[in-house]
Amino acid sequence: MRLCPLALLIGCAGPADKGTPDVPVPDGFLFGAAMAGFQVEAGCPTLPAADCEDPHSDWYQWATDPELVAEPGNFLSGDPLSLGPGYWELYEDDHRRAAEELHLDSLRISLEMSRLFPARPPTAGAAPTVDELVAAADPGAVQAYRAILRSMRGQGLEPLVTLNHYTLPLWLHDGKACHEDPDGCAARGWLDGPTMVAWLGAYAGFCARTFGDEVRWWATLNEPMAVVVSGYLLPTADRTNPPGLARPTDAIDVAFAMIDAHAAMYDAVHAEDGDAQVGLVPNLSIPKPEDEARPEDLSAAEHFDHIYNRVFLDALVDGALDRDLDGVAELDRPDLAGRMDYVGINYYTQVTVRGTGVSFVPGYAWVDFLPVGSLWTEHPEGLGDVARLVDSYGLPVIITENGTYNHENDPVGRFLNPHLAALQGAIDDGVDVRGYFLWSLIDNYEWNHGMDLRFGAYEVDEVSKERRLRDIGRGLAGWAEAGALPAAD
Repeated sequence: MRLCPLALLIGCAGPADKGTPDVPVPDGFLFGAAMAGFQVEAGCPTLPAADCEDPHSDWYQWATDPELVAEPGNFLSGDPLSLGPGYWELYEDDHRRAAEELHLDSLRISLEMSRLFPARPPTAGAAPTVDELVAAADPGAVQAYRAILRSMRGQGLEPLVTLNHYTLPLWLHDGKACHEDPDGCAARGWLDGPTMVAWLGAYAGFCARTFGDEVRWWATLNEPMAVVVSGYLLPTADRTNPPGLARPTDAIDVAFAMIDAHAAMYDAVHAEDGDAQVGLVPNLSIPKPEDEARPEDLSAAEHFDHIYNRVFLDALVDGALDRDLDGVAELDRPDLAGRMDYVGINYYTQVTVRGTGVSFVPGYAWVDFLPVGSLWTEHPEGLGDVARLVDSYGLPVIITENGTYNHENDPVGRFLNPHLAALQGAIDDGVDVRGYFLWSLIDNYEWNHGMDLRFGAYEVDEVSKERRLRDIGRGLAGWAEAGALPAAD
């Protein structure tokens, strides 16, 4: 990136206020934008759907199956995947825009396991090996992802690659069958923790061996607690994930399976590439009690913070596993400790919680809170707060997602600048922040919402696939070109 003149001495005059000195970013800081494969790959303008869309994932099934779409409780838009931005075909131009127009250093993408392994690979034993996956991978998908990664590097963009951004192959998770019969479905996904740990561990090793020459930064699981809540605990109109269940005990088991899976994926990547940087990407939020004069709400905020923000970090940094979610780790798991090189933070909102006074999961006393109000409450100061939370664990921070879909009449800087200033405040406090990634580079297929929510730095026309730069993209470009963040308040 290019620094403005005299930046190291007096700071930059940033895009928000040409008279305000701003702060050069730390050495090696990455300005980037994030995407996920399922959300952006489909919608190719000239390729036939058979060469563009990936029908082999649980999310493709979830979003397009007529019976699932017709069920009101699944809250599915029914939008066809063809409305997506077509990154699978148009990635070269998107990379050029990211580098030349936005002045970015990096892009975050995901690899779709269901493209690389559309059918279950044959294995000699119960657990797969990396060698078996290398032999069984779809050569066309391998070639396509390698071309995408090389295109990024050709534009000077550092790839940050997510190994599992929600989606799973149908042979590993039949979301419809498990939605209808969670106890009897064959491909049970996260309901079968040991199987998921084995397959995702081997898959991570495969990816590191296959693409590691192009990738240094890896993320294992994207927003594990979002999968837990939206898939197994409390599906709502804001988000449903397959299999769309409300089974609290299963949800807790899924959370701990995901802890084990991250550790297996971390070890597998490092077994193939000792210099890789591997992290988890939780979505973090500092909770607000609904009524600070109500003891139940104060306890609810404490319990939310522990369960939602800290259980994964405690386990994967210190090996301290709180299996009964009561605030005290009763298990010492050295096989989990030290399994993070950095933490990627996805931050969107402040969560307000109400205490119920009683747990709604027998045997788990601290599961006694409910989120209330809007889940899209903008609270820029919270970005600095969650960065400080991670810093308390002694790990570097990358803001792997931060963004808004509220682009109507959005002047440059309304959303972006306060969040970046809050991040600069955390840096001023000594937090080791390595980068900031806007969600998202381009409008995408936003899970159960389809194309209803538009987060892109670039607006995408559903028919022509034309990209048009939004004000929030211009704002990000200004900071990235300056190599600076706005000074903290």
